[in-house]
Amino acid sequence: MEAFLAACRDGLLDADIALVASNKPDALGLQTANAAGIPTVVVNHQEFENREQFDQALGDQVAGVQPDLVVLAGFMRVLTPLFVDRFADRLMNIHPSLLPKYPGLNTHQRAIDAGDTETGATVHYVNGELDGGPAIVQARVPILEHDSADDLATRILPCEHQIFPLAAQWHVSGRLKLLDGKALLDGEVLPATGFDWAG
Repeated sequence: MEAFLAACRDGLLDADIALVASNKPDALGLQTANAAGIPTVVVNHQEFENREQFDQALGDQVAGVQPDLVVLAGFMRVLTPLFVDRFADRLMNIHPSLLPKYPGLNTHQRAIDAGDTETGATVHYVNGELDGGPAIVQARVPILEHDSADDLATRILPCEHQIFPLAAQWHVSGRLKLLDGKALLDGEVLPATGFDWAG
């Protein structure tokens, strides 16, 4: 949340944040948004009988502001097709691995256990497959000899805070599009791993 606010403030993201929604009433992002005068809403998943009802209610709140882009930042629930399909060409997520490697959880430890020499983060469009949508941009960091999963998370986070607003800027400026299940930047289909961001 703070990274997107800073990007907007610093002119790196030419957008207005229309709404911050969370399923957790105590989410720090809500406090940050409130302090910045950005509208917020809580749609508490515990108040719904199933995922579909929650996704419908969340989708109704999001649709109400007619967003050009929906960003899943720190949102840790798997969304059903009811939500994903509703915002299919403008729904973006970030994942802490070099997708398609290590979708799901515990990504940094999995990379260490596999003996990988690098890991990172991937911004991608969201589709019906967990962490399976077309990659937009990746940031890579080396895995050092004595790195723990926490070490990697700490080193990767600043990269995440740069590449996620960058991908959002590409989208809202019209440079980036999702077409026929592929991410296109400046009219060119991006590779399966997305744009290789060097910082």
